[in-house]
Amino acid sequence: MTDLAQRMMMDASLSRTEQAALAVGQLAEQAPPGARLGTKKELQEQCGVAKGTFNEALRILQSRGVITVRSGPGGGLFAASPTPIARLGNSILSLDAAEGDVADAVRIRDALDPLLVEDALQYGSAADIARMRVALAVMQEAVDAGDPTGFVRANWDLHAAIARVSPNGILKSIYVSLLDLIESHTVSVEPVGDRPLSEYIAERQQLHVDLVDALDARDRDRALQLIHEHNTTQASVH
Repeated sequence: MTDLAQRMMMDASLSRTEQAALAVGQLAEQAPPGARLGTKKELQEQCGVAKGTFNEALRILQSRGVITVRSGPGGGLFAASPTPIARLGNSILSLDAAEGDVADAVRIRDALDPLLVEDALQYGSAADIARMRVALAVMQEAVDAGDPTGFVRANWDLHAAIARVSPNGILKSIYVSLLDLIESHTVSVEPVGDRPLSEYIAERQQLHVDLVDALDARDRDRALQLIHEHNTTQASVH
């Protein structure tokens, strides 16, 4: 059994993507900065995961500054020198999959939303708003298809797009890492109360459309009102 395969077995409660990210991340952190870890194919085979799963693990590690990927002769995966912000993201990634951790992550994410809305109001460009509207379109497709889980995942893509407007690197790193943690442990969606799920999701879609419209119009009062409503009438994710 390879070293990476042994690392993959350390915590069976994590998803395969998280296991691969943690295994390769630990390998990179133990190597000198700039050290070559191997080719993507070699490391994927050692982890024993599908190509798509491995690529998603690499995306997570790259976004946190743990590895760099180079193409061409002599290319492959290399250990980066993680910044303090990257190490903070890694600590969130390694949280346990227990329900309490996910609930805590949702609570912290909700508390950060108003800060990100304020930054989006101040720094959002036309291109940023356009990216948000692309995410809204994907959410609408999920509404039309009656796909609540797809809707919630597209919703997180929208919130990630809002977060990336912020110039605050620490805030972005924490928020996006929390989204990754929540998303990786979500298998179903349940509404609040006794309302039909389809009706609830359609209402949530309109709330997000209104939020992006408020950001586009630089309407601070409306945007903050909507994000407060967003965080007090959410569905349960499991």
